[in-house]
Order: sequence, then structure tokens, then C-alpha cells
Amino acid sequence: MSYKNLRKMASPEEIRKMTPFAPELKAIKEENDKRIRNIFEGKDDRFIVIIGPCSADAEEPVCDYARKLAEVNEVVKDKLEIILRVYTGKPRTTGEGYKGMLHQPDPNAAPDMSEGIKATRRMYLRVIKETGLPIADEMLYPSNLPYVEDILSYIAIGARSVENQQHRLTSSGIDCPVGMKNPMSGDLSVMFNSVRAAQQSHDFIYNGYEVQTSGNPLTHCIMRGSVNKRGSHLQNYHYEDLMLASDMYDEGGYLNPAIIVDANHSNSQKRPEEQPRIVKDVLHSRNCSEKLKKHVKGVMIESYIEGGNQSCDAENHIYGKSITDPCLSFEDTRRLLIEMASLV
Repeated sequence: MSYKNLRKMASPEEIRKMTPFAPELKAIKEENDKRIRNIFEGKDDRFIVIIGPCSADAEEPVCDYARKLAEVNEVVKDKLEIILRVYTGKPRTTGEGYKGMLHQPDPNAAPDMSEGIKATRRMYLRVIKETGLPIADEMLYPSNLPYVEDILSYIAIGARSVENQQHRLTSSGIDCPVGMKNPMSGDLSVMFNSVRAAQQSHDFIYNGYEVQTSGNPLTHCIMRGSVNKRGSHLQNYHYEDLMLASDMYDEGGYLNPAIIVDANHSNSQKRPEEQPRIVKDVLHSRNCSEKLKKHVKGVMIESYIEGGNQSCDAENHIYGKSITDPCLSFEDTRRLLIEMASLV
């Protein structure tokens, strides 16, 4: 066989015992989850902002960033619901490069997924303990979800995964909101099919059992732009794009219609400095239409302490600067969040 067993993985139950979720932190998460659920169910009109580094590469700068974000949250929390991106697995288009803390707790060391999962849980828990902020991550691998699902308040399904059956079925049993991104092709019907599938009950094999899920009524759409056959980025955050998605919701009879706009990736052509303009454009569109005000419930922003990015093995490594895609600086982020609160 072509597989070489490296090490026996601990079970999710064993990992949770090694990195326990303290009752006082669970109580914070429950309050966070209640607020977020109310927004998706239309009981709260505050605007969701899923924000943070492209990849959570190291615990200390991520927690430092989280503390800074928590300070701004105190100023804007009456208008915005801030959810911290703590993305620990990175999809790599060609399979090459750093795959995230989940794989490598040390970006410059060999992969060790057992230690990566424990490091991920420790970082999640520290963020909640120090800031009280809800946490979002991408479900890159459905098989890894049992190790961390007790801590997450929001989960995203990426553009490369949204057509995958296992991602759709697993999402149907998750207890928090799950955002389905449009695929790289930009076909919105694929995204809506994923939402429909995840909102239904399913029977399948998961975590060593045959399981039956109840369906996830908080599954929703994320507009992230697309790439055409020539590799050019195409945006889908404009008024007409949002109205199209909103109309597709109305025609399909979905539960809790919601649209999140990813202001980076193809929408910004991976130019993070474009994100503030895109976010303000989305808010303007939302304020021009009662229908969009009802359906467009938030944005995603990639932001870190320092703007831009650097290589994993940079000789002069800069603390708090992305080692994957470039991010907006925190100072620019602070200004944007305060302005957003005045525009919602």
C-alpha cells in the first residue's frame, strides 16, 4: 500500500480530556451562540463581521490580535456581532505549501496532526478565556470536526469543498451556523444546492458510527467571487449579484435566508486593501433595499496585526504578519469597524 502509518491518533474523546472546555468558558460560548442564532433567525438586526487572520499560524500573535479586536468590539457591539476567524487548516490549490496549524503547530517543522489538533484546541480556549469572542473556523476535513466542534460558534465550507457530499452531510448535523461558499466556478446554484442539502436530515457514516442528523436550519450562503477559465478573478459582491442571490432564496423556500459576503479572495482579487471599499459597497447596497437589508447579514474580512504577508521561512520574520494570503492591518481594521458601525 502507498500509506505509511506515522502515529496512532487519539480519539476525539481523549483529545477533549487532554484539552478540556471549562464550564465557565462553555457558558460564554452559549451566550455567544444565542446572539448569533438570533441574527440568523431574524430576531436581531445587528450585522455579523467574521474577521481575523487568513491563517492562525501561531498562538501568541493570534491571541494578541484577538485582544485588540475585543477592545474595538466594546465600541461597536451594539451594531456589529464580531466573530473571530481562527482558521487552522489551509486548503492548498496545488497541494504544496503550509497547510495550517492543524497540520503543523510549528510552520517550519514537520507535520504532526495529533499535536496540531491539541494546539488548535488550546488556542481556541485561550481566545475565549481572554476575550470572550466567538470563534469561526473552516471545516476543511469533516473527519476532524469531532475534535473541535464543541468550541466553534461558526463554520465555513470553502469554495473547493462546497460540492463535496461529505461536507454537505456533515454540515446537516452541526449545531452552529455553517456558511457555504460559492464554488470557484461562481455557479450560485451549486452553493444553493449545498445549503438545501445541509438543511435536511441525512443518514451516513460519521466518526465510526452510522448516524442520522436533524438538518441544520442555519446553513447559508457566502459570496466570495469566482475565477474564470483564464484564471481571472470575478467579483460577486455588487448590488445585482446580491439581488440575484436574494431572489434565489425567495424562489427556493429555504430556512433562515442569509447572505455573507467575503470581502477578500476573488472579490478583492486578493488585494486586502480593497476590503474596506467592498464592505462599504455592500453596506450601501443593503441600505438601498429592504430585501437586501433582510438577507445580507454580514461580511468576512481577512485582517491581522500587520498588513500584507510574508513567507513561512522569512529571514526577518515579522510578528503578526500573515504567512499565507495578505491581510488588512489592524489599524486599518479598527477604522473600518468603527465606520461600519455608523453605516449599518
